[in-house]
Parts: sequence; structure tokens; C-alpha cells
Amino acid sequence: MSYTLLTDTDRKEMLNRIGIKDIDELFSDLPGSILNVEIDGLPEAKSEIEISSLIADLENKNSLNSVFMGGGIYNHYVPAIVDELASRSEFYTAYTPYQPEISQGTLTAIFEFQTFMCRLTGLDVTNASMYDGATSLAESVMMAVRTNKKNKVVVSRSVNPKYRDVLKTYCWASGIEYTEAGINNFESDYSSISSLIDDDTTAVVVQSPNFFGNIEDIAKAKSLLEGKKGFLINVVTEAMSLGYLKSPASSGADIVCGEAQSLGNYQAFGGPLLGFISAREKFMRKIPGRLAGKSLDADGNEALALTLQAREQHIRREKATSNICSNQSLCNLAATVYMCLMGKEGLKEAALQSTTKAHYLAKELDSIDGISLLSDKPFFKEFTLKFDK
Repeated sequence: MSYTLLTDTDRKEMLNRIGIKDIDELFSDLPGSILNVEIDGLPEAKSEIEISSLIADLENKNSLNSVFMGGGIYNHYVPAIVDELASRSEFYTAYTPYQPEISQGTLTAIFEFQTFMCRLTGLDVTNASMYDGATSLAESVMMAVRTNKKNKVVVSRSVNPKYRDVLKTYCWASGIEYTEAGINNFESDYSSISSLIDDDTTAVVVQSPNFFGNIEDIAKAKSLLEGKKGFLINVVTEAMSLGYLKSPASSGADIVCGEAQSLGNYQAFGGPLLGFISAREKFMRKIPGRLAGKSLDADGNEALALTLQAREQHIRREKATSNICSNQSLCNLAATVYMCLMGKEGLKEAALQSTTKAHYLAKELDSIDGISLLSDKPFFKEFTLKFDK
């Protein structure tokens, strides 16, 4: 990676051009209580060679054969050809797809990603894409509010807690009423959800497989909204499960959102990630992110272009559906190449291998004195244990 340093003269000229005297003025609107002048624990500055050596040492320490982190970021084998194809200049140099005459590679990748995710979720439209699963959930709730004009969201506490924290911030800033329903035996307490639903409820949010690994009853969650005109949002943090479990759409989900990192992308110390939103056709003009569609060029040849959205959505803050709808292009591309290579049967086999090995591990651990499974509910590949010590 190469870069050009700013000189003091360059910096001064830039500040003069925008009419401020120093960098601190850029942050003058922020309350002093949330500004940190110094961050504890940061090491002293190092040279480029020292930093490279340090990162290599960290990489060696973290190169494990078994990674049990989970919780939304997963370690699956990525075939070497994924990186090889995703590194081709036809794809990775075409950053913005607004000029279709020079961006057919990027547009093709977006179109195919949307197609694959629609097939996996069973829904009509998929965006490309969001920063991560947490922001995709928050943006899904915002989309629900824009669609049915209701202002209350009910969220199961079996949803990833980091996702819930991000959603709380969005709701606070947007004046949306945020409520949490309880859990029972490490899955959503549906009686709790039912008691919280009213005529102002824009959506109910349930994760499956949930944060504890258990598979939720999406159809039951949907039934609680009957006659209420609210939407069911199904969060998926392990996209691999979509290759094996019943599709969310067939269980009644109106919106499916979450994390697609496990499809051809690495854990990489926690990012970058690949959020997605799939939804029914009624959300097509409300969904954030980019949508690629097929068309014909002046010569009648098949061509791809962004569609159904004004460019203002992406470049003008005051008119934007979302201000974080940038497509995670390289993560999106890697996922597309991975799904294309794996195919329907390959994804199903990878998901089957994941779940059968997880069940074997759970059974073996449960047989050890002092270790027990905390739930008897069906799970996909994660499970919750209790240790006596």
C-alpha cells in the first residue's frame, strides 16, 4: 500500500479552504464528555519495519487450527481460487458502479450476489450491501418504519447483544420505541413477545440460529403478528445455515438481515464484514444499498446497471435512505465467487459438515463430568455449555 503524507503547508491550506483554524473545530459539535484526547494502552510509535514484524508475530500467535470465537464471525475453509478470482482487475478496480459502461464486472458481481442471497433466503430482493450484520439489522428496522409508518420495535433478547446495542443507538437517535422481549430455555419467549406487540409495532426481531446457537420457530413468531400489520425481521449471523435450514421466507419472514462473512471471507481479527438485507417485493424502493438490474445497451446487448434508486440516495445526506449504504465491494465479490464455486449442493454439504461436527462435539463435551449442555433445543453449529468450575 502506498500513500502520500500531508505537509504542514498542505494541512494549513486545506483548513483555510473550509474556513476553520484547526482540526479541533471539525469536532466542535461533539460534547466534551464523549471526546477522548488520549487513549490509554496504545504503544509508542514504531517504524514501518517494526510494525510489520509485530503484526507477523501476532498473526503467528493467532493462526489456530480450531477457532471457537463464533458469535457472528466464523472460520470456514476458503478455496484458494476465491482469492485468485476476486483479485482480478476486472473486479477490484471498478470501485463505483455508477458508470455502467466501465463497471460491468462490478455490476455482474453485485447482480449475482443478489441472486444467490435471494435464493438462499427465499425472498424477492437483496441489497448490495451493508457494513456488517449489526448495521443491517438497524437499517432493516428503519426500512420497516418507513414502510408501515409505525414506531415501535420488539426485539428478542436471544438476538446477538452487539446487534441489539447498535439497534438501540439507531432507535434512540430516530425516536423509535425500542423494547426487548425475554428468553425461555435459551430461545425467544414468545409469550413475552406477544404481550409487547400492539398497533404501533413496526416489526418483531428474532434471530435464528440465535445467539445461543438454537434454531428459533420463525413461523410461530410470524403468527404473533397476525392482524397487526407489523413485519417479522429474521436476523441471520451465520449465512452458512441458509444452505441447510428451511428458508426464512417459507417460515414467514418479511425481512432477512445479518452477516454473510462466513461465505468466502476470513475472520481477519473481526473484519471487514459483509452485512446484507433481503426482503419482500414491497420493500424494493425502500431498501438501502445498491440494486443491480439487467437491461440492454444501445446495440441490444445484455447489460447491467443500477436501478430503482436515485443516485441521491448514495451521495446526498439529506435525501439518503441510509448514509452507510456503501457496498462492501471486495467482501461482496469474495462471497459471490465462493457461492458460485460451491453451488447449491456444495453449500448444503458445507452446512451439513458444520452442524454434524458441532453436534458430535456437543455430545462428547456433555459426557464429561462437570460439563453440561444448557439447552435441549435444536441447534445448528453453536451451543451453550455450563461448567461446574
